[in-house]
Amino acid sequence: MASVILKSNREGPLQYRHPWIFSGAIQKIEGAPGIGETVEIRSDDGSVLGYGAFSPHSQIAVRMWAFDPDEMVNEDFLRRRLARAIDMRRNLPDAVGNARRLVFSESDGLPGLIVDQYAEFLVCQFLSAGAEYWKDTIVALLNDLLSCKGIYERSDTDSREKEGLAKKTGVLYGMAPPDLEEITDGRLRFLVDIKSGHKTGWYLDQRGNHFFVAQYLRDKKALDCFCYTGGFSIAALSEGAELVTGIDASSASLCLARQNMELNKMDASRFIPEEGNVSQMLRKYRDAGRQFDAVILDPPKFILSRNQLDKGSRAYKDINMMAMKLLAPGGILATFSCSRAMGAELFQKTIAFAAADAKRDVQIISRINQAPDHPVAVNFPESEYLKGLICRVW
Repeated sequence: MASVILKSNREGPLQYRHPWIFSGAIQKIEGAPGIGETVEIRSDDGSVLGYGAFSPHSQIAVRMWAFDPDEMVNEDFLRRRLARAIDMRRNLPDAVGNARRLVFSESDGLPGLIVDQYAEFLVCQFLSAGAEYWKDTIVALLNDLLSCKGIYERSDTDSREKEGLAKKTGVLYGMAPPDLEEITDGRLRFLVDIKSGHKTGWYLDQRGNHFFVAQYLRDKKALDCFCYTGGFSIAALSEGAELVTGIDASSASLCLARQNMELNKMDASRFIPEEGNVSQMLRKYRDAGRQFDAVILDPPKFILSRNQLDKGSRAYKDINMMAMKLLAPGGILATFSCSRAMGAELFQKTIAFAAADAKRDVQIISRINQAPDHPVAVNFPESEYLKGLICRVW
């Protein structure tokens, strides 16, 4: 086995079990490890610190599998990690429905691996060199640990390219998923596009949040921005919202939102789909003097890396400012950021700047995070990425 030797005094993060080793911390490499191969990690005094997956093309040169020098990385190791992750989800108090995240990458000690369940299908993302190296073994183990009709790959994110890997999609085991797979989320039903929908088909990190936000929207006329296929909109209507206007740039997503309305036997007249750019639509509504009792903002990731922090923060501020201007006094703003680089403190500060520009008084009445099947590992704070605030706007 090849060895990665760290520079002097660079082993500190590993002592706190942080799973990333950046290329700048490496003194030398002994041997010739291939992409994704397991390497031994040693300090400059020769002490073995654990084992990780080698990624020569990434700034994150090693992602740690194990911090115990006696824990070998093999099929049994992967089986234990997968079984632990799956069992944890079975015991979550909010495990209602048949769609959930089963493996959440570094948070479950399986760097770069995402496994989501949609009814009888599993969807996997192999986002790191190490996960890709063990792909065949992982698929076989998932098939052994879980009963499913098929396992589908959605390794089609830009992060693959940073690892020197090409994007991939397709069937890994069993049947191909249908064009639309029906799932349940609480008492509601949704059609999910596994093969080409956002993320792996559905925003599983918002599971539970749809209903939590909906409690604040009873008897209200709400605006759901970036509504995708209707998660927040349909939950709001099911909880007694009077009317929901849903904006999305994708006509296909809005079409699926309407199908999901029909699937749940809801009055289609209570949902008004609007195709368009959210920022432009908010300005159009402002110029027309429209007002809403509530606005939901669940935008895509505006900040992809730290060098985009200033520009992305301005984008979050502007869109929240426009939403505040559309709210009637005492209205509800449910606003989210899924940008990992924007911490909770900065997000709150950004909302404060938006309130000042909108000349509105804003109170935070609740905070929301990602669903419990997306746990945050204390040794890996980067796993906490979804931040939400429910605010009262005066």
